[in-house]
Amino acid sequence: MKHMTLREIAQACKGAYFGSEEAMGKEVSGVVIDSRKVEKDSLFVAIRGARVDGHTFIPKTIEDGALCALSEEDLGDVSYPYIRVESCTQALKDLAEHYRKSLDIKVVGISGSVGKTSTKEMIASVLEQKFNVLKTEGNFNNEIGVPLTIFRIREEHEVAVLEMGISGFGEMTRLAKMARPDICVFTNIGCAHLEQLGSRDGILKAKTEMIAYMNPDGSILLNGDDDKLASYLPENGIKPVRFGLHTENDFHAEQIENQGLRGTDARFVTPESAFSAHISIPGNHMVYNALAGIAVGYALGMTDEQIKAGIEALVPLAGRNNLIETGKFTVIDDCYNANPVSMKSSIDVLEKADTRTVAVLGDMFELGDNEKAMHFDVGVHAAKSGVDVLICIGALSEEMAKGARETNAEMEIHHYADKDTFFEEMDRVLEDGDTILVKASHGMAFAQIVERLQKN
Repeated sequence: MKHMTLREIAQACKGAYFGSEEAMGKEVSGVVIDSRKVEKDSLFVAIRGARVDGHTFIPKTIEDGALCALSEEDLGDVSYPYIRVESCTQALKDLAEHYRKSLDIKVVGISGSVGKTSTKEMIASVLEQKFNVLKTEGNFNNEIGVPLTIFRIREEHEVAVLEMGISGFGEMTRLAKMARPDICVFTNIGCAHLEQLGSRDGILKAKTEMIAYMNPDGSILLNGDDDKLASYLPENGIKPVRFGLHTENDFHAEQIENQGLRGTDARFVTPESAFSAHISIPGNHMVYNALAGIAVGYALGMTDEQIKAGIEALVPLAGRNNLIETGKFTVIDDCYNANPVSMKSSIDVLEKADTRTVAVLGDMFELGDNEKAMHFDVGVHAAKSGVDVLICIGALSEEMAKGARETNAEMEIHHYADKDTFFEEMDRVLEDGDTILVKASHGMAFAQIVERLQKN
């Protein structure tokens, strides 16, 4: 990471430094919270977790090369420097905010109910055609993951693409205070986290907290086809730029041609030009992602040729509409997470297959009081979509099966209480040549189903 001394770190996180005067001038090489990832001269932040207390690993991290530790405890008379703080979690965020302010880099912040990760991947793929880009890895999009991503920024990076996920009010404010985005991208306002946020209006309010800490000369990019975002006007007076399929958007798509599971061809219209490109990942949502990438590219001065190359360079991630050919099945691995909107979108992708189609769907979490009705509604959508076989796994997914049965009595529908029960029946239910969608909330651990299908 860029130069940051122990003296500077102690001041940034309002901590008390214990150690030699000489060590105060030394610079850390990086910041870690996982003792297994300690490298020479790194700063170890001792986070207290539900099952593990990072303080127990402090001596070992020093042995492994850490320069210093952040601790909430008085470590006594030790031979290494440490900084005592009231809260290591808050200190991590304070330090990330301080580090971000020292960086001369453009930051793209991405939020929304559905599609944050796939949008992040598309935007990063576009920007990589011109810039040295750092992007959020994995699910590092919360109040621990965002600061750790910020600490990964090096002097050679020109743009950081940060995914920012929340589940309650105030979280986005804390994330934006660290990230200080130059460009804010909002994908959509759906139904995720209704338990905490109450309504879609609540979700809109919570997501758009990002704007309070953005660059006052920056850009706000919105999905103009989303009913909540279409009419949204930020309080800071920045005029939003909108993208979507409808022609009234600043960036829109036309001549959209679905190529089945092999992706989509489309012509993209910008305020200044138009060009065609192929998106290798299937689904209409990927057209929206491409439009977001185009809008960000334009905001950062890229050419159509560079943007087109970035769109066409994108490849899928494991667990996110990743197409896997096993020799026996074609598997659409979309099991990383799920909510009603993304479930329906993935079912629509499955429908494009030219084989027998099987949807293996599981429970969706954090949907609030209407969770059963939302699962029922996904079952109705699956029954109307033309999918040949619906397999529902989990307690809530029993409502999904019920919705499908009431909609299409002739559809082949199965419900299993858990994955193990499904595994017992899998060989009987599935057929060679099937195209199989696997999707559920992350907590259902449906990656195990993908692995089993690959072995078969």
